[in-house]
Amino acid sequence: MSDPNLRSPVPENHLLVSAIAPNSVPLLTVIGKRVVDAGCNLLEARVALLGQEVSVLLLASGAWDAIAKCENALSKIQRDDQMVLTMRRTSSRELTGSSLPYTVEVIAADRPGILYQLAEFFSRRGITVEALSSSRYRAATTGAEMFSAQISIGIPASAHISSLREDFLEFCDTLNLDAILEPLKG
Repeated sequence: MSDPNLRSPVPENHLLVSAIAPNSVPLLTVIGKRVVDAGCNLLEARVALLGQEVSVLLLASGAWDAIAKCENALSKIQRDDQMVLTMRRTSSRELTGSSLPYTVEVIAADRPGILYQLAEFFSRRGITVEALSSSRYRAATTGAEMFSAQISIGIPASAHISSLREDFLEFCDTLNLDAILEPLKG
């Protein structure tokens, strides 16, 4: 016998929000307040300072009416000339267990095209880039312009890891990149 007080779970709706504004705008706070006030929950958020701008990417969830209220509230703040905002309804990510989590670290003398070449290497092999952070900096001891990237990837479970690692290291040697490809721990 079922309990009449128990409700079936309400399907969650998701809203992906991307925003860019001058660094002087507390963007995560501005957007986060609207999301919470609409009755939604912040599931994930990424914040990055790029140049003189701050960028926020977040995933909110809630009932369909709360998502609609959130979209309306965010549309109102988008009218501010200092902010660029994009919203898109989406669904939750299904974890299939069909890929292996690995991490890649790359350091090299900076030159155009390194990031593109890395992305193309993984794409050609059906490897998904799950997260990526890259930067350019000046080496403290020599003043050389350097490139650094930390990449989380999903390698298809069917891939032969030692062959992939060998191909990757050969690729990096060809481009004169110092790199590590290892399983993501924890």
